[in-house]
Amino acid sequence: MRAVLRWLLLGVSTIGLLCVLFAGSAYLYLRQSLPKTAGELHLSGLNYPVEVLRDMYGIPHIYARSVEDAHFALGFVHAQDRLWQMEMSRRIGAGRLAEILGPGALEADRFMRTLGVRRAAAANLRNYDDATKAALEAYAAGVNAFLARDPVLPPEFWLLRVSPEPWTPLDSVTWTKMMAWDLGGNWRSELLRMRLAKTLPMARIQEFLAPDSQVSLPDLKELYGKLERQSRELAKSWATGGDFAHGSNNWVVGGARSASGKPLLANDPHLGLTAPPVWYFAHLNAPQMDVIGGTLPGVPGIVLGRNERIAWAFTNTGPDVQDLYIEKIDSAGNYLAPGGPRPFAVFAETIKVKGAADEQLKVRVSRHGPVISDVVSSALDAVPRGHALALAWTALADDDLSMQAGLKIARAADWAGFLEAARDLYAPQQNVLYADVDGNIGFIAAGRVPIRKPANDLKGLAPAPGWDARYDWAGFIPFAELPQAFNPPDAAIVTANQKIVPPGYRHHISFEWQPPYRAHRIAQLLEAERKHSVRSFARMQSDVVSLAAKELLPGLLKTQPRSDEAHRALKMLAAWDGSMAADRAEPLIMAAWWRELARALYADELGDSFLRNWSTRAEFLGNVLADRDGQSRWCDDVRTKAVETCDAILAESLEKALSDLRRRYGADVARWKWGEAHVAYHPHRPLSRLWIGRFFDIRVPSAGDAYTVNVGRSDFHEEAEPFANRHAPSLRAIYDLADPQASLFIHSGGQSGNPLSSHYRAFAAPWARGEYVPMLTDRRRIEAAGVQRLALVPRK
Repeated sequence: MRAVLRWLLLGVSTIGLLCVLFAGSAYLYLRQSLPKTAGELHLSGLNYPVEVLRDMYGIPHIYARSVEDAHFALGFVHAQDRLWQMEMSRRIGAGRLAEILGPGALEADRFMRTLGVRRAAAANLRNYDDATKAALEAYAAGVNAFLARDPVLPPEFWLLRVSPEPWTPLDSVTWTKMMAWDLGGNWRSELLRMRLAKTLPMARIQEFLAPDSQVSLPDLKELYGKLERQSRELAKSWATGGDFAHGSNNWVVGGARSASGKPLLANDPHLGLTAPPVWYFAHLNAPQMDVIGGTLPGVPGIVLGRNERIAWAFTNTGPDVQDLYIEKIDSAGNYLAPGGPRPFAVFAETIKVKGAADEQLKVRVSRHGPVISDVVSSALDAVPRGHALALAWTALADDDLSMQAGLKIARAADWAGFLEAARDLYAPQQNVLYADVDGNIGFIAAGRVPIRKPANDLKGLAPAPGWDARYDWAGFIPFAELPQAFNPPDAAIVTANQKIVPPGYRHHISFEWQPPYRAHRIAQLLEAERKHSVRSFARMQSDVVSLAAKELLPGLLKTQPRSDEAHRALKMLAAWDGSMAADRAEPLIMAAWWRELARALYADELGDSFLRNWSTRAEFLGNVLADRDGQSRWCDDVRTKAVETCDAILAESLEKALSDLRRRYGADVARWKWGEAHVAYHPHRPLSRLWIGRFFDIRVPSAGDAYTVNVGRSDFHEEAEPFANRHAPSLRAIYDLADPQASLFIHSGGQSGNPLSSHYRAFAAPWARGEYVPMLTDRRRIEAAGVQRLALVPRK
């Protein structure tokens, strides 16, 4: 028996040793996927030698003798550090995820193939100027020079058994359009209005979605009455509205309001958090170009940043540039237009699927755009016979030059050159702030915005009959008539996705501006100091006072508690200043109560659409609690015979919130911390859904809420972690035009996309603490701090 046990133990030990040796060997092998950052590499495609100096933060400073070689080197370092992210980006835009992820990705691929982002990108590519085409070609050559070295690929390629294909300029352009898609979404609120019109009167729909100026719409139920089977399931899967638009902050002050006498500019674009993050910092130096800032892996050029003369910053304008059209189809398969029937343009698509047969897809496109109701799986049987839904979107235009605009802006030297570059920015429309070393500041809401006809009574807020000419677009707002300013009298400009058009502005941009809480708080903080500095701007970017929470508190505090625990919670909130600080319990109590109150107010009215639209909606909640225009009627649960009051649901939702918090975080309120519940969660694509995702995801405690300057938006419908921070400042930057070398920036993750690298999550904790790294372009100062030097040499 002892001999058997001895042999068994020996066998187990041997197997364990072999597992350790295998794991160690795999680790050592995958370590070779980390980039070579010192020495010399001979590469085909370069015209002249290039130096890449990587600083202590992993930021490459590229010194080239031509602009093309600088973009070649950027493509090379992007591939070194973010190759898997680039692979996923191009597959998302091209609708090719199922090739590597299997049938589970088919719905996304069908939608992207139908949307036609890549088809539109191919048309745009033909219209770019020579300089833009040269930059795209050089960048692709740099990526492919890396691939030609047959490198050890990052772990994701190994785990999913994927081999990267050569990069192309089309891959880059496609990804810029996907960024525009990420910053849009008005079509979803159109679908939600259509869905809600089946059960709610227009007055209730308008209260819930609350368009600006309380614009009136026709009775949608009557309008869609002849389409009785119209897309209940489509709305369930895709329809969202309000509070879901992506946001950002930027503000600028002129010399009259800065301690240095020269402008200061701040920017923090808010995007969904991912691992690795959206941004990658780089510095490009070449003849007539010295620019630093945020780049998008997969795309040449600096998207947000500064050069030696100017700095620029983006926030999303949030325009209504998407419209849904109900197309009426005749017996021959044509759709009805104002002049009679027309045939759809048809594109045949083949989708390759891992582990399954190829799928053939027929894409139909009307004069308005792609027919999206053909491919949303839950809507295939729900679209009424004889009709279809087509999407019009400005970014699908053949002449979109937005990629070109980005490259031009980075090389502009003054306001005139900056405006000329901004003319080419079509989608997404952005509030672009400007500052220069001569002391000027400016603003332009650059982008292509459709003009809707006066007879369009739907105003772009609900799906329109495609056969009725009054709903067609009537051109676009001329560039000279877009909102803009130059050296305003008060020497300050603030944009935070709020309504940016002045009273009496003649054009329609949107009825769905974001609530002005962040803009008002930024204005408060600007007025709080007579002269501003980089340090005061940094404090502003870290500010976590929620004006929305402070506005709602008086109504909440009128609640009559039903338990001692509720009484203590109300007492804590009464002494609270509305700061969504990471180390406090009050923000967590507030958020949990907010979540349960939202559920109680509108889960009954929204039905199947509730989960996708379960969010903070501060303005709506405020209107209900204040009973503006009788909106307290939302407190009644329409599913019961009794009439529920707001007093009752306030007390009940507080009890439910506290019960939920005890279940999640224990009974000791003193141990409840907002930052731990509000962890900034950066999921990896696609490994976060697997057990191995814990090694790839990035998580760090964070402060803020959906309405603080330091934004941290949660998704209430995520039951496992409803308070996690999923949408936050993807990048922060502060530009000092008196001393550009004193400028600062940081993003939310790290420079590397390889989890084996020390730069994979190096920025996450400092970012959460409101810290920065220097934005240096002075070579002596860069080298003095320590660098790794890589020489890229043309192969002879």
